Amino acid sequence: MTDQLVRLGDVADMLVGFSFKSQDFLEASATGVKLVRGDNVQQGSIRWGSKAKKWRGDSYGDFERYQLRLDDVVLAMDRPIVGGGLKLAWVKEQDLPCLLVQRVTRIRGITGVALTNYLRYALSAPDFASHIHRITTGANIPHISGRDIASFQFKLPAIAEQERMVEQIAPYDDLIETNRRRITLLEESARLLYREWFVNLRFPGYQLLSLIDGLPENWHRTKYGDIVDAIGGATPSTKRPDYWDGDIGWLTPTDVTRNDCLYLSDSVRKITETGYDSCSAKLLPAGTIFMTSRASIGYFALLDKPACTNQGFIAIVPKVHNTRNFLLFNLMNRVDELEAKATGSTFKELGKRTFREMMVVLPSEDVLGMFEAVIQPIIEQVTVLKKQLIALTCARDELLPRLMSGAIRV
Repeated sequence: MTDQLVRLGDVADMLVGFSFKSQDFLEASATGVKLVRGDNVQQGSIRWGSKAKKWRGDSYGDFERYQLRLDDVVLAMDRPIVGGGLKLAWVKEQDLPCLLVQRVTRIRGITGVALTNYLRYALSAPDFASHIHRITTGANIPHISGRDIASFQFKLPAIAEQERMVEQIAPYDDLIETNRRRITLLEESARLLYREWFVNLRFPGYQLLSLIDGLPENWHRTKYGDIVDAIGGATPSTKRPDYWDGDIGWLTPTDVTRNDCLYLSDSVRKITETGYDSCSAKLLPAGTIFMTSRASIGYFALLDKPACTNQGFIAIVPKVHNTRNFLLFNLMNRVDELEAKATGSTFKELGKRTFREMMVVLPSEDVLGMFEAVIQPIIEQVTVLKKQLIALTCARDELLPRLMSGAIRV
């Protein structure tokens, strides 16, 4: 079956997930089996974190049909294209065990016909993204069906050639995944250090300080509004083409929610100086803490360049020296509280006034300086690793369509 044109549905075992009842979901911190929902499926990885959901582990065996395996390909069926890329990923060791939830499709090669890993690359090539884009264009809420996915046609070489092609591309994915794991470990170490110092109050020298009104000496309670500038965003008119495709970074919450670490390299959309001048958006300095505040509340990003945002953010610029990383991890540790303070009937939003009035315990200058000295190198390592990951992804994506089209034979 060398280079035959085939339908995906004829060479793959495809399954749409089970309709687990959301009221029975367990939170990420609970003991249980992870659920792969559309929200978890990112471009090239399954994102877990504090917003992941789980199912009771004692019923895992009851859902054998929906148990995912290593290397299974998963595709989100609602809003499948985000930021120009497909919400397509594959299951890795650290994702297991996990169960497939409705509105996510699992794709697995039929034995002897198609390798699952080859299908992963075939679906990661531009032709499949174009196929999905044609289907979703014009829809109010973009979504795809199992039939839409199955109808994709592509050239499928013999198994031996599939194996050779996978061998050419897999090393890129291995390096990408290594960087992703290192980033996850670094960010987790920073979160744990924050909790050790500022939740458990076991910071360096804590034994030498006495407590005054429940706080260590020289610590005090204050409002966020007293120690940060909390800045909103705006959107230039989308009816004016001259406002768009410029050089000024303009973030939307999707830029942050689809990102897989704290460092964000850039925004998908950009505006022109004319567009910037037409609205109330503010150009914020490098190092600003960008926090999503509408609908998806409590996702965070750092950029190493100036940028502005739409209305879905509270951008946080510290006014006190050595507080940026403390504030970042303090807020990350309070996401449930931030969500609880959000209001709105159509979608929840955390208002800037509400945020400014929230109280925070501010450590002493000495402790803040020590924390900054430890955490900043971690943030810098994350930034370097993410930039390497982006470069590796670009190199793989340049090679991929040439291999899939037959322009390069192996």
